[in-house]
Amino acid sequence: MSALRFPDLPPSGPQGSELLAQERATTTFSVHELSNYVYGEEFLERQEKLLALIENEPAFDKSNRYFLGRTERFAGALRKEHALVKLSQEQGWGPEEFQHADILIDESGPFGLHRSMFMPTLVSQGTAEQHEKFLMPALRYEIIGCYAQTEIGHGSNVQGIETTATYIPETNEFEMHTPYLTACKWWIGGLGKAANHAVVMARLVTAGKDYGPHAFVVPIRSMQDHTLLPGVMAGDIGPKFGFNTTDNGCMWFDHYRVPHISLLAKYSSVKAGTGEYVKPPNDKLSYGTMVLVRASLVGLARLGLAKAVTIATRYSAVRRQFVDKDSPKMMGKQVIETPDYAPNVTWEGDNYMITQQTGRYLCKSFRDLVAKRASGKFNASSITNPTLAYLNTYLDNPDLKCPATSPAQFHNPEIQLAAYGHRAAHLVAEIVRALDVEKRSWNSMLVEIYNASVAHCQLILVQNFILGIRGDMPQPEGVVTPALSPALKVALTDLSDLFALHQIHKQPGEFLTSGYLDAKQVAMIGKAVMDVMEHNIRPNAVGLVDAFAFSDYYLNSALGRFDGKVYEAYTEMATREPINQTEVVEGYEKYIRPFTNPHGKQGKTIQARL
Repeated sequence: MSALRFPDLPPSGPQGSELLAQERATTTFSVHELSNYVYGEEFLERQEKLLALIENEPAFDKSNRYFLGRTERFAGALRKEHALVKLSQEQGWGPEEFQHADILIDESGPFGLHRSMFMPTLVSQGTAEQHEKFLMPALRYEIIGCYAQTEIGHGSNVQGIETTATYIPETNEFEMHTPYLTACKWWIGGLGKAANHAVVMARLVTAGKDYGPHAFVVPIRSMQDHTLLPGVMAGDIGPKFGFNTTDNGCMWFDHYRVPHISLLAKYSSVKAGTGEYVKPPNDKLSYGTMVLVRASLVGLARLGLAKAVTIATRYSAVRRQFVDKDSPKMMGKQVIETPDYAPNVTWEGDNYMITQQTGRYLCKSFRDLVAKRASGKFNASSITNPTLAYLNTYLDNPDLKCPATSPAQFHNPEIQLAAYGHRAAHLVAEIVRALDVEKRSWNSMLVEIYNASVAHCQLILVQNFILGIRGDMPQPEGVVTPALSPALKVALTDLSDLFALHQIHKQPGEFLTSGYLDAKQVAMIGKAVMDVMEHNIRPNAVGLVDAFAFSDYYLNSALGRFDGKVYEAYTEMATREPINQTEVVEGYEKYIRPFTNPHGKQGKTIQARL
C-alpha cells in the first residue's frame, strides 16, 4: 500500500465529466457515424471483442509502465509477447486480429521485427524449400527472427553495406564476415537478446566478384540453450529515447559459415558447386521489405498523432485556462493548445534520402511532359495521372494568379487545389531548370528536392481529402464507402478546409515565390483559418477526437480520460509511484540523516495549534 494518500476531495469548479459532457453536447454530427466511416463496423466490432479479451489480462496491464526501468520493461515486454502469441493460438486469430490486438496493447516488443520484417522477407524472397525450412517454423515461433540490414556506418546507404557473404564452393557454404568496425550490424530490433535467426543483408561475393547486398537467413543463437553460436558476437546496444521494450542490438561475424540454402533465392541465386551467379530480373526486388515497412510507418504515425490530439483536446476542454480580467468566464473554451510534433526522420531511412525517390519521379514526369508537349502530338484530355495533370496545368500558364479576393473564397476547394498544384509544379520546374540548364549536381539540390517532394505529397493529401468527402475517391474492388450524412459532410469539409489552409498559412513562402498568391491573400487565408477554427472546429473538437474510438485502456493517459476525471486519475497515478510505497525514502540513513540529524537525536512531535 502506498504511503501517499490524497484527501477525498473533489476538484474545484465544474467537474471534468460535466465539462466534457457540455463539449459533447455541442457536437453537430454523429460520432458513431464518423467512427464507422473511418474504420467500418467490422473493425469496431472486432476491437470491442479484442478489448474484452486483453484489458484484464495481467501480461497486458499498462498501469505501471511509466514507473518501470528499462530492464523491468523489457522483461515485461517478453512476457507480453509470449502471452499474445499464446492467446492468438488459443483464439485462432488471423493476421488482422493479431495486429489489431498488438496495436491496442501498444508496446513495442522483442518479437515485433520477427513479424514486420523477418517473416515478410521470407515470404517475398524465399523459395518453396526455404519457406518449408524457415518460414513454417517462424510462423510457429520456433524460429524467432530479426532483419539485420543497418550497420553502424551504413543506414540509408544500403549499397555501402560492408558485411560480406563469400561463397565457398568446396563446402557449398557462405562465409559471413565483418571486415571493419563500420560493418557491425547496429540498431537491429530483436537482435539484442530475443532472436535466434536473422535475415542478414550482406555483400554476396562469388568467384571473386562482388554482386552487392543480398539477403541471407543466418542462425545466430543455439536452438537448445539460446547461447550465441561460434563465430557470432551480438548484444543489446543499450537505452534509447524510445522503444526501450525492444532489444535493438549489434552483431558481427568472424568468418562464420552458413549453408547454401541460407541465400534467399526466389529472384537471384548461386549455383551449388560452381558458384555461378544467377541475377534477378530486377535489382530492386530485394528492397521490398524496406518499402513495406516505410509504408506501414504512415499508419503508425496516424495512430501516434491521433492519440496525441485526443489527449490534448480532452485535457484542454477540462483544464481551466487563465481568467480574463474583463470577463468572469475562463479562457479554456476559447483556447486550444496544440503541441508541435517532431517527426522521426531517420527510422527506415533519412527523409532527405527517401524523398529523392519521389523527386526523381517528379523530375522525370516533368521532362517527359515537356517533351510530349513539344512534339505536337500531346492531347491534354488523355491525362489520367493526377501528377501529370497538375504539372500540365502549370505548363499551360506558369504565371497563373489566384483569383480570390476575400477570406471566404479560400474555402473553395478548387482554389485550394490550384494553390497546392501551382506551388508543387513550380518547385519541380525550378529543380529541372537548375539541373538541366545551370548544370547543378543532384546532391547540391537535396534540400530543394525534399521541399518539392513534400509539396507534391501535401497536394495529394489535400486532393484525396476533398475527393473522399465528395465520394469521388477510387476504391479497391469490393470496398464500399458509406455515404456521408449532410451534418458529417459539413464537419469533414471544415476539417479539410483547416488542413489545406493551415498548411499555407504556416508556411506561405513557397506559395508566394511560385507567384500564385500575394501577401494580402496570405493574410486572408490566416483570417479564414481562425474563422473555421472558432466557429466550426471548436464546437466539434471533443466529438471529433471521440470518433477515433480510443478506449481508456489504449490511451493509458490520466489527462486524456473519456470521462474527464483527469485530476482524480493524475493523483491516483502518483500513489503508484514506487518511491511513494514507503514514507521515508531508501537512502535517508546514509545520505540525508548525516546532514539533518548527525547525532541521531530523537525528534519531538510538534502539535499543530488550532
